[in-house]
Formats: sequence, structure tokens, C-alpha cells
Amino acid sequence: MDQLCIVTTGGTIDKIYFDDKSDYQIGDPQIGRILEELGVTFRFSVIPILRKDSLHITDDDRALIKQTILAQSARHILVTHGTDSMVATGRVLADIADKTIVMTGALNPARFRGSDAEFNIGTAVGAVQCLPAGVYIAMNGRIWDPAKVRKNVDANRFEAVA
Repeated sequence: MDQLCIVTTGGTIDKIYFDDKSDYQIGDPQIGRILEELGVTFRFSVIPILRKDSLHITDDDRALIKQTILAQSARHILVTHGTDSMVATGRVLADIADKTIVMTGALNPARFRGSDAEFNIGTAVGAVQCLPAGVYIAMNGRIWDPAKVRKNVDANRFEAVA
């Protein structure tokens, strides 16, 4: 991997809560700080394009995400995204050729102790380096095809579509 391009869109991974998880805002992208603290030895750039809860991501936002990815010379793209509509965005990106795109996020904010953010980011970084061109979702320690996965909101995890 020559360089990893990271596109951030908001979501729980970047949320800041102010009172018992009800009042929040999407803060600065956390992934750059996390990768620096972990001492990664590859070059990366972070392109923050949205700061939205994924329930508020629109078709226009998905088009912007796609245009941003297509405009990058990097072949390896990691997208941080909220989990509620990650699958829908992954399906929009599915026809991008010659790039390996891995989407990830968190079920708990990166700022929270015990968050799954670092684990999911690590899984996504490993996946983006090893997988062939295509679009993938890295969540819960697994790599998913966006066409064959859904978020089970009640169980708060991703699972194969039956």
C-alpha cells in the first residue's frame, strides 16, 4: 500500500455526547489521532467531507462520497461512516472499479472507554491492504460485502442477510 486515503463522513465514531447520550454533535474525525497514537508506519491522509449521523445522510451526500473517492489517485480508500446507513452507502459505491474501499465505523464513540472504534479501524486497515478491488464493510471483526449484510439494530451488530 503506497498511501491510505481516509474519507470521513461522521457517525457515532466521531460523536461527542453532552448529557446521557441524548444531546450530541459530530466532532472532529478521530481516525487520524487514533492511527498516530498507534504508531502506524504507513502514510495516510484524512479528507473530512461530512459530519453527519448516518441516519441523516442523503442521496446527494452519497454522491459526494462517491465523487470524492473517484477524485483520489490512491487505490486504497478507508471510509468512516455511521453504521445505520453504511450498507446503503456501500451499495452506491459498489460500481467503483480499480480501488479497494473499506467502510468502517463504531457502535460506540471513539472517545468512550471500551469503544469498538480502534478494533474496527484496525480490521479495516488490514482489510484494505489485503483485499482485491471492491467495496467492503469491516465491522464486528468481520469483513462483509455490502450486498450481503445488514445492521441488526436490536442486537447492535452486523449480520449476513438471510
